[in-house]
Amino acid sequence: MSISVTDLDRARAFYGEVLGFGPPIYDLPDAGWIEFSPGAAGGNVSVTLAADGWTPSTGTTLVLTVEDCQAAVVELRRRGVQCEDAQVFPGFVTFASFYDPFGNRLQMCSPA
Repeated sequence: MSISVTDLDRARAFYGEVLGFGPPIYDLPDAGWIEFSPGAAGGNVSVTLAADGWTPSTGTTLVLTVEDCQAAVVELRRRGVQCEDAQVFPGFVTFASFYDPFGNRLQMCSPA
């Protein structure tokens, strides 16, 4: 999945440090592209430099699997990330939306 951002340096810090993805596996600012491996078997996450007139994405949503969604909300808020409250669908999933510094909506989920 690729997420558009307006500042690659801020994106590198947010995705690499705040979300804990670590150093990028590809860091190509001249090409407008940085890619992270969040450690999941499902693939990588890349950030690309947004074009003029860009607006944050709330349609296609990156969903990260976490061990405990409610604890992750607390931790991300502690790190200064805007997070919505976790929602529980008993017997199915607990999930919460949160936002990168550019306004892109992301989500995390854990077992209910």
